[in-house]
Amino acid sequence: MNGKNIVAAEYVDVAEKNLQALDAATGSVLEGTFSKANETLVDEALEAATSAFKVYRNIHKDKKALFLNAIADEIALLGDVLVARASAESGLPLARLQGEVGRTTGQLRLFANLVSEGSWVNAIIDHGQADRLPLPKPDIRRMLIPVGPVVVFGASNFPLAFSVAGGDTASALASGCPVVVKAHPAHYGTSAMVAGAISRAVEKTAMPKGVFSMLYDDEYQIGAALVKHPLTKAVTFTGSFKGGMALVNMAQERAQPIPVFAEMGSINPVIFLPKAIEQQAEELAKKYAASITLGAGQFCTNPGLMLAIQSPRLEQFKAVLASAIEIIPSATMLTPGIAANYSKLSEEVGSETGVEILAVSGIKNESLKNQSEARVAQVKAKDFINNPRLREEIFGPYSLLVVADDVAQLSEVVAALEGQLTATLMAADQELSDYKDLIHILTEKTGRIILNGVPTGVEVCAAMQHGGPFPATNDSRFTSVGSTAVYRFVRPLSYQDWDQDLLPDELKDGNPLGIYRTVDQKIILPDE
Repeated sequence: MNGKNIVAAEYVDVAEKNLQALDAATGSVLEGTFSKANETLVDEALEAATSAFKVYRNIHKDKKALFLNAIADEIALLGDVLVARASAESGLPLARLQGEVGRTTGQLRLFANLVSEGSWVNAIIDHGQADRLPLPKPDIRRMLIPVGPVVVFGASNFPLAFSVAGGDTASALASGCPVVVKAHPAHYGTSAMVAGAISRAVEKTAMPKGVFSMLYDDEYQIGAALVKHPLTKAVTFTGSFKGGMALVNMAQERAQPIPVFAEMGSINPVIFLPKAIEQQAEELAKKYAASITLGAGQFCTNPGLMLAIQSPRLEQFKAVLASAIEIIPSATMLTPGIAANYSKLSEEVGSETGVEILAVSGIKNESLKNQSEARVAQVKAKDFINNPRLREEIFGPYSLLVVADDVAQLSEVVAALEGQLTATLMAADQELSDYKDLIHILTEKTGRIILNGVPTGVEVCAAMQHGGPFPATNDSRFTSVGSTAVYRFVRPLSYQDWDQDLLPDELKDGNPLGIYRTVDQKIILPDE
């Protein structure tokens, strides 16, 4: 496997340095070398993207849809070879990654359908009125247009669905924006295979060269250069708070600031209301043991915080939860850095005032690298409220149970939380009516509020909101999952008094995509 930087859909050799990928479980070097990018390639990629934008933004919507479907087809053709490489580089199980291939291709087809249908551009037509008094009303027509080249940072925990051809790339291409991807250093080989699939789709559908590019790097310089480059018009990122805010600050310090859409983590509180615990203590404990440890806890929606009111049945919940955690095998984490950081943070938080470890998973394979031990801990509500450290995300199979004395104290705990991607309520029938104030507080803290489910698992659909108040994301108005993710990469433009033949098709009279809003009222002067 020879992974060279893909610029303007061409393979470009960079002799500066070769990078290699590692097997996440064993630490052994995997097949293939990957050329480290430099700032010259950053310039070439963004210049090519800017040239492509002039053409791509005006390509007919049906051809864009064909392009997105072609990418999905090419990825699907990679089959088991892609899944095996992704598993080796990430340590994630084959079944999980087979599902992720389906999610990746499904997202691309979702956006292809969105583009083909066309109404997402929100075309609005206000006809002029030449006889309106005291002044004629101009003809004004408005729609959304793409902003330009988008830089996408591949995520570590989803080597396919949030990476090279993931939701960010799919939605940016759907909006009419070219994409430059910085491949994540944890999965060079997977990225190379998917980038090759996109390049083949570019060629097969005759898209302009430069509509897609990808660069490799093992440090921070190339990422910084991409964000700071004057031709970059928007940036997406999924990862840590520190990394996300570094990119946000870089983008704001530019001569021309640009938007960064950063998903930066969440502890995803789960509130067990008293009747739910009373009726389902054992069932809920087993369900949440599985959710906490799913994928070695490496989901941005992992339930890192559980809240409940003290009761005898809560003690039973804790006992079953601890027993379930103790028998769960340790899992390989994505990278050595992630595994080390998880171990460090989970152990440090375990020594904070009032924190008591309830259980640690006891089955560990010492022959494998990056193994994680699942941990659940508990703390009293008072200690939690007084210690901001306990409200920080620990990325991995960890969760903290906060035990409140009563409903009032439970509400204080929720009020102390920062912004979240998700919040979950586990409630018995008819129980929610007694907790309206608590629910109101929760809606101000999160982007998605779940009833009687688990937060792990994010459906890709039009109604999904995967984004929440700061610090879960830096802009809670947008989602990174689902068809409305396309709105991150567009801006509104109004055309005033333009001839029909000069207007975009979406704004011409008689076009089915126009949303007509005719204003016929006249303004009457007082002396009339």
